[in-house]
Amino acid sequence: MRTLTVDLDSPVPVYEQIRTQVAALVSLGTLNPGDRLPSSRDLARDLGVAVGTVQRAYRELEAAGAVSSRPRTGTVVTAPAHRRSSVADQRSFADLATQMVSRGRELGLDDSAILDIVTGLLQQPVDAPRTHAQR
Repeated sequence: MRTLTVDLDSPVPVYEQIRTQVAALVSLGTLNPGDRLPSSRDLARDLGVAVGTVQRAYRELEAAGAVSSRPRTGTVVTAPAHRRSSVADQRSFADLATQMVSRGRELGLDDSAILDIVTGLLQQPVDAPRTHAQR
């Protein structure tokens, strides 16, 4: 598994940073069904965070259907129920998102501003008419 990172100075809670990164790796097919995640203790030690923080991230991933946790087996990636597009489509979208983030940074936006813009767009209804500011 790719190394996860956390930013302790970020306004985003650490458990959410972990959850988001693991969910992205599952969505992109970097982590596949059957792949084992590090134990909560090992990941907490590697990241320098509390075990409970990692456990919360894992619980939320399990609630979303991305992983399954069992005693003696550990936490294992499951097939996400929400996956409607192919891994290739998701990677293509990730490439576009990478370009968008790069462009935002070129324009002088910090990561928080970029996230605010994307979050605002995601909160709009799917069939909402686009305004001039959205083009």
